[in-house]
Formats: sequence, C-alpha cells, structure tokens
Amino acid sequence: MVRLVNRQPARGPAVALGLLPFILLVVAYLVGSHIRLAENPSDKLLPTPATLASTLHSYAAEEDVRSGEILFWLDTVASLKRIFIALVLSASIGLALGLAIGAIPLARAVLAPFIAALSMIPPLAILPILFIVAGLGETAKIALMTIGIAPCIVRDLALRASELPAEQLIKAQTLGASSWQLVTRVILPQMWPRLIDAIRLTLGSAWLYLIAAEAIASTEGLGFRIFLVRRYLAMDVILPYVIWITLLAFTMDWALKLLRARVFPWADASR
Repeated sequence: MVRLVNRQPARGPAVALGLLPFILLVVAYLVGSHIRLAENPSDKLLPTPATLASTLHSYAAEEDVRSGEILFWLDTVASLKRIFIALVLSASIGLALGLAIGAIPLARAVLAPFIAALSMIPPLAILPILFIVAGLGETAKIALMTIGIAPCIVRDLALRASELPAEQLIKAQTLGASSWQLVTRVILPQMWPRLIDAIRLTLGSAWLYLIAAEAIASTEGLGFRIFLVRRYLAMDVILPYVIWITLLAFTMDWALKLLRARVFPWADASR
C-alpha cells in the first residue's frame, strides 16, 4: 500500500485539483449572490456577474466624466510603478547588506542586530511618521514598502550566505582569492536565485503596504480606488479591483519563478 505522503498525482489530475478550490469559491459566490438578491433585489454585498462585468467595463473601457481618464488603467499604472520602484530598491538594499552581513564578520557584528531590530518594527505603525517627514507624495509610499520588505530580504540573504559550505570558501582562499573575489565570484553568484525567492516571498507584504499607503493618501491607485468607493458599499467596484490585484501579484510571482528557472537552472537542479 502506497503511503499518502508518497502519492504523486499525474499532471492532469494535479491541474484539476489545483483548480478545484477556485471553482468551489466561484460556485459559493454565485449561490450566495442568488440567495441574497432573491431576498433583496437591491442588495449590494454580492452583485451578479453581469453587474460586475458592466462596472468593470465602465472603469476599464470608458473615460471618467470628471478627469477624462480611464480610471482602471490609471490606477493600475500608478500602483505598478510604485511597487516596482520599491521592489528594485528593496532588492538592491537586500543584496548589498545581505552579502555584507553574511560574508564579512565585522559587518555582521555592526549591522545584524540593527537589521533584526528594524525588521521587527510594524511598518504600518510608522506610516504617519513617514507622511509627516516625507509628505503625502510618492516618497512616503515607496519608503513604507521598502522599510517593510528590505529588512526581510537582508536577513534572508545573510542567512543563505552564512550557510554556504565552508569548503567552497577555503578552496577559493587556497587558490589565492581575495575577500572581494570571494564575495563576487563565490558568494554573489549563489545569491541571485535566493534573491528572486526572497522577492517572491515578500510580494504579498509589498502589496499590503502599497494598498495601505494608497488608501490613506493618494489620488490614484488600486488601493485608493477601493477605499474611495467603500463608503458607497460599491462591491461591484471593489471585487473586480481585488481580483485584479490578485492576478497582478500572481503574475509577478509566476514571472519571477520563470525567470529563476530560465536564468539559474542549476539552482533547481541542486534541490
């Protein structure tokens, strides 16, 4: 008898099993929407798919009467721009400090306690401070995401660097490698796939901080639009925006996973 932990589904059944929770969620929504609208045709909590599609069309294909902009794409571009800048900054900081802490004992002694303490600060708690210091513009929003995810990337990369086999470093030094060569030719190449993994793991947090910042102080963005229409109980706007944010985050995660597999195939082969 094959143990449950050793049973591997074939590709077809695996895809079907992966889709099953989504199908059940859609069915549950449709049933709930039908029941609520049957009891109260003006109910706004669970709008019909037709209502969702109509509202999405008005936001994604029609110009806003006041601004002349297509709001859905205006919000999407604004949010993606912010999160992209924050991820690039966080990855750069994470790679630089992670390498320093993981490879250089003196840097570890100076920076590791500070980064550990910084990573424990709830980023949303300092959001008011960021708005006071940096204003209500883009700087505060990007800073919030960077402060929220950069320390996690630093600690992850530092841990990975410190876990590299000592034999690699000893052999490189035996061959005459300097400290700079050790970092750039031995440690750094092995950090790139781990950096991608770290970014993927912090994507959810990055979106959380972005939505929070946009909800408090912004004039465009996916988070701004959701919190703007909540006062009207406009679930026909909120639900498509939430689904869109989920699709964007999932696509970013999939793209990073594909990039890692294509550029660093040896990292997967070693697993």
